[in-house]
Amino acid sequence: MSEITPEQLLPEGFEKRLLAELQANPQGIDEFSLIRRLAVLFPDSLFAAPDALRQPLKLFQLHFLLFHLLYRLADRIADEGRYLEMHTLRIVLMERPAGQPALVKPDLLRAYYLDWSQWANTHAEDVQQLLAGVHQGPLSVPDDQLADALALFDLKVPASPGEIKKRYRTLVQRHHPDKGGEPGKIQAVNQALLILQRYYGKS
Repeated sequence: MSEITPEQLLPEGFEKRLLAELQANPQGIDEFSLIRRLAVLFPDSLFAAPDALRQPLKLFQLHFLLFHLLYRLADRIADEGRYLEMHTLRIVLMERPAGQPALVKPDLLRAYYLDWSQWANTHAEDVQQLLAGVHQGPLSVPDDQLADALALFDLKVPASPGEIKKRYRTLVQRHHPDKGGEPGKIQAVNQALLILQRYYGKS
């Protein structure tokens, strides 16, 4: 059987509606609230499946699908002077200040979420291993991504969830655009946090 594509999982006009929802929430919206809103707008989609938020594998697939679409959308609007700041707790559409580059490199998570084979090749056992703290298989963090994230947070192996959280708060205060920081920098900080949380867990 051929692999399911993102387009097969989405109703017509989905990306346009997703962008409209982000525009309607200029202060940002968390992932769970966005999923609930999309479920209302598209009751026949994967976002509205009755058990989508209860079964670990389906929850992973839903999360991956959403961030896959968000990264695709981010690429599409990059030339329009806009970008997406993406974190599970806050997804927000931002205007890029004049002179700021459209892409920030390295982007620690973009390649992962745009690799659709991750959606197809991740199984229930892989998700259970991730939830149990076993960092193996398709959901493992590549060594180079982990090293980059640790370097950005100025942490060494092993890092505790508490240290990561404390350092994250410091970096957000330093680099947030509302406080004069570079938009691309805070996005890189958020992406590094997700990498470190995947590897070390959350506190």
